[in-house]
Amino acid sequence: MSTVARSRVRAALPLGHVVRRLGGTFGLLIVLSVAVFALLQAAPGDPAQTLLGPRSATPEALAAVRARHHLDSPLAVQYWYWLGDAVRLDLGTSIRTGESVTAALGDRLVLTGQLVGVGFAVALLLGLPPGVLAGLRNRRATDRAVQSLGVVALSTPAFAGGLLLIYVFALMLGWFPAYGPGQGSGTDRLTHLVLPAVALGLAVTAVLLKLTRAAVIRELDREHVTFARARGVRERDILLRYVLRGTVVPVLTGIGLVLAYLLAGTVMVEQVFALPGLGSLLVDSVAFRDVPVVQAEALLIAALVCLANLITDLLQPLLDPRLRTAPVAKAPLVPGASPVAPSSDVPAQEVR
Repeated sequence: MSTVARSRVRAALPLGHVVRRLGGTFGLLIVLSVAVFALLQAAPGDPAQTLLGPRSATPEALAAVRARHHLDSPLAVQYWYWLGDAVRLDLGTSIRTGESVTAALGDRLVLTGQLVGVGFAVALLLGLPPGVLAGLRNRRATDRAVQSLGVVALSTPAFAGGLLLIYVFALMLGWFPAYGPGQGSGTDRLTHLVLPAVALGLAVTAVLLKLTRAAVIRELDREHVTFARARGVRERDILLRYVLRGTVVPVLTGIGLVLAYLLAGTVMVEQVFALPGLGSLLVDSVAFRDVPVVQAEALLIAALVCLANLITDLLQPLLDPRLRTAPVAKAPLVPGASPVAPSSDVPAQEVR
C-alpha cells in the first residue's frame, strides 16, 4: 500500500473510531453469548441428562457429567468456564455424533460460506441494476414493473421458491441438479449451488432494489446534479460520477442487512436442497437436543453477523468522504488572552 493510500485510510478511519467500533462489537458479542447461554440453560430438562443422551442415566454417570461440565457450580461460574473454552475454540463434543463440535462446524462452514457467497452475488445482480433502472424511470411503466417483480420475490418464501426452481430447472428442463452439494469445490459444486443460491438471493433482492431505487431518486433531486445538467454534463457522466457515488452509503448499509438475512435463510434452503451445511446441522441438532452444537452454532452465526456489520461500518467512511470525522479547528489566540480549550457545552465568546 502506497503512502498516499495509507494516509487516506488513516484520515477516513481514525484510530479512536476503529477502537470504539471494535469495542462495541466485542461488547455486543459478550451480550449475545450471555443470551445464548441463558436461553439454553433455561430450556426444560436436566442438562446432565441431555448431555448423556440416550445412554443410561445412572447416578454415577450424572455426577460425572455434572463435575466435568461444572453443572454443579453457579450459573456465572458455568458461563465463565464455557466462555473460556469457546475462546480457545473448544466447543465441546456433539451428543449425537460424538465428534468435536469445532470439527463439525468447520466441515460445514465451507459449504454454507459458498452458498451465501453465490446467493449474495445473485442478490446484487438482481437487485442493484433493476433498482437503478427503476430510479431513473421513476413513476413510469418500467418502474412499476420492476417494483412488482420485487414484491413478488419478497413475498415468496425461500422454501417455496426453491421447490419451484427444482420443478422447472431440474425436473422439467434438466439444466441443474435437484439436490446435493456435488463433488469437490469446482464446476460441479458451483452447478449444484446455482438453484439454492437463486432461491436464497431472491428473498433479499427486493430489499436491495428498494434501497437502490430510493437512493437514486434522492440523488437525482440533489442540487449538484441539477447544476451539472445546467453545465451540459452528459447524462452518463452524471449517473456515474454523481448519482451512483451518492448511493454507496445507503446501499452498503442494506448490504450489511442482506448478509445477515442470507446467513439466517440458509436453514430453509439447505433443507430443501439437501445440502449438509450449517443450516441443516442446526435443524438436526435442535431435533436431537444436541445442546453443545446448538450453543456453538448460535454463537458462530451471531459472530458472523456482527463481523458483517463491523466491516460495513468501517467501509462507509472509506467510500464516502462526507462521513469522515473533520478535525477540530483550534481557536486563534488573541494577544493578552489566556488560551482556553474550546468546549461543546459552553459557546465561545465573541472577541470584540
